[in-house]
Amino acid sequence: MAGQSAPKDVAGWYVDVKNSSVVVQVKQGTTAADVTTFVHRGKAMGPVRVDTAKAMPRTFADIAGGDAYLIDGQARCSIGFAVEGGFVSAGHCGTKGSTATTDDGEPIGTFAFSSFPGNDFSFVKTESTANLTPVVDGFGQGDITVTGDTAAPVGATVCRTGSRTGKHCGTIQATNQTVNHPEGAVPGLTQTNACAEAGDSGGPWVSGTQAQGVTSGGTGDCTVGGTTFFQPLDEILFHPQAHPDHGVSTGPVRHAPHSR
Repeated sequence: MAGQSAPKDVAGWYVDVKNSSVVVQVKQGTTAADVTTFVHRGKAMGPVRVDTAKAMPRTFADIAGGDAYLIDGQARCSIGFAVEGGFVSAGHCGTKGSTATTDDGEPIGTFAFSSFPGNDFSFVKTESTANLTPVVDGFGQGDITVTGDTAAPVGATVCRTGSRTGKHCGTIQATNQTVNHPEGAVPGLTQTNACAEAGDSGGPWVSGTQAQGVTSGGTGDCTVGGTTFFQPLDEILFHPQAHPDHGVSTGPVRHAPHSR
């Protein structure tokens, strides 16, 4: 059976050397005709035993800041920072209960909390198979391992990454700014002169190795330049409903840390 394509309800198969048979593992409760055909095809090679798979396998997705995810299979945003049990991103990316998946449709997690307007942040509770990392994707310019979340002052250099435009840097121009979006005002944002575009929303901002916040919105683009605002991370981490553990992941993660 090596090299054969298998129905989606087949978890895998192997040779039971001790009993000189082939074991086919299938999804519990399946009655699909193509699974039956697949099993009978295997019998041409000898005895076949069918076992029920405890769970269907899936790949382990690395969760890194700046990487893309899709909301309900449609709009694109970017991962912010890993925290215990999931990751933070922008609030306007999705509402509570919205799903987060990869471009290929593999599940990443579900929005457990979202606030927009008034704030612009969210917490996505990830699947148990997600590999949460303290890394920000550098998109070819060097990945960054987050070591803390000390807020940088006005005039400091900051860099952001996002799934649409990669990595761009600038300076902090103002803090505690209120931005009036069509949906409503969002106070407490930080203004920068680094560019961003649709799809970069929710992505991470860092100053050195210190986490700063997640992309909210702005003006312009990365062709002509522009102004971009981010939601400071401290407000996200210490919001009573956003995430109970109050901590961005730094170093090895102990537990299994978008559209503009």
